[in-house]
Amino acid sequence: MIQKFLSLEWKQFFRASYFQKGIAIKIILVFAVLYFGSAALFLGTGLFFILKKAIPESDPIVIVNNFIVFWFLFDLVLRFFMQQLPVMNIKPLMTVPIKKKSIIHYLLGKTTISFFNFLPMFLFLPFSIVLLVKNYPPSHVIPWFLAILFLTYSVNFINFLVNKIDAVFYGLLSVLIVFIALEFFNIFQISKPIGLAFNALYNHPILVIVPALLLVGLYYWNFNYIKSDFYVDGKVSKKVKEAKTTDLSWMNRFGSVAPFLKNDVKLIWRNARPRQVMLMSFLFLFYGLIFYTQPAYQKMPAFLAFASMFVTGGFLLSFGQLVPSWDSEYYKLLMSQNIPYKKYLESKWYLMVVAVAISFILSTPYLYFGWKIFGMIAAGALFNIGLNSFITLFGGALNRVPIELNVKAKAFSNTNGFNPTQMLIALPKLALPMLLFYIPYKFFNFNAGLLVLGLSGVLGIVFKNFFLNKIESIYQKGKYKTIAAYNEKK
Repeated sequence: MIQKFLSLEWKQFFRASYFQKGIAIKIILVFAVLYFGSAALFLGTGLFFILKKAIPESDPIVIVNNFIVFWFLFDLVLRFFMQQLPVMNIKPLMTVPIKKKSIIHYLLGKTTISFFNFLPMFLFLPFSIVLLVKNYPPSHVIPWFLAILFLTYSVNFINFLVNKIDAVFYGLLSVLIVFIALEFFNIFQISKPIGLAFNALYNHPILVIVPALLLVGLYYWNFNYIKSDFYVDGKVSKKVKEAKTTDLSWMNRFGSVAPFLKNDVKLIWRNARPRQVMLMSFLFLFYGLIFYTQPAYQKMPAFLAFASMFVTGGFLLSFGQLVPSWDSEYYKLLMSQNIPYKKYLESKWYLMVVAVAISFILSTPYLYFGWKIFGMIAAGALFNIGLNSFITLFGGALNRVPIELNVKAKAFSNTNGFNPTQMLIALPKLALPMLLFYIPYKFFNFNAGLLVLGLSGVLGIVFKNFFLNKIESIYQKGKYKTIAAYNEKK
């Protein structure tokens, strides 16, 4: 049966319209796996000696156990944003004499064949071999390594549930936020008891049965979840739901752009992909912590300007770069209406402006780092509103990749997304704020850099109509190419 499934997928891959691009992406992925796999291999081989030299008074295996929880948390976050869950066209298989459990077992088995599941082998296998060479007892090292593998595959199935069940996602997110808050504010060091648990796992090999049982439990949770809705009626027929309306009449104050704004708010509220963008833009608020907490970056103010732009520009960069792709499912209908294209673009601009303003308000805790840092965030917000928003809208005119609104984005999930022109458009977004700040800073002082960066945004706001008219003409010229691109089927 597995051979038949593999044969079907092999034919699907080679007969697909995106075969050539698929091959190119597979080659790129192979090089990426080789690179990151080699890096993990070298790190795993040298980890014992690095820890022994850095903290000679502690046993390396104890140090690893104390901090390995952060590895699994990082693994889970990375999987959520990057791991593309395998899919099968299961509807035709529902009507042929193939057991449901065979299809489900095969589908879940595909999730285990992922680079994210093999990465710990590149890292922890050489580390375990070094432990054995250093005369650590095999009866402890081998069960410990098996436990790490069991937990890795457990994270794999947790990620499956997180992507499929909203209750699991929000529940797990709430627990992580509480744990991080307890750790950050020194209320309770949650990592300590977890470290003790992993050390107990190493010292008492019989405890390897705990992660093994966890893996089995998560596998059958996934199995039962898929099986519970594995019916033609459940998958094919449309479900009738009670219609829910939201009162957005307060947005009428925006005048002629109000209908577009209402449409965008409903789109974000009701669909998975836009909600994912909202979550990602919220995470951008913490981007400054990477730079503001490191003394090395205090001597490189241009990088601080770069970080400040990201703090308030998360939604702008993630949502704005996909205009007009957000409307790809009904773009032809939209373009057939008697509506001014400029109003359509202006509504997107207002949406990004409001998002930057909200992000700026939420960034007020950065006052902890001083008025200079907060002033840089304010200047970055003005730059995002006045210039970056228009650069982003201009880049959107070159983006003709349709979006499935209820399918979460994953890395390499859409081969059409690799656009060299888009990458060139991204350069001004990243380099321009650094140059606008650094040149006056170098010739005058810090405040001059802030002033120029902020005034660049103010000038952009003043010439808003000029920029929108230029961008509108570009969108109008490429309108029919965009419609044709959105109508293409894979």
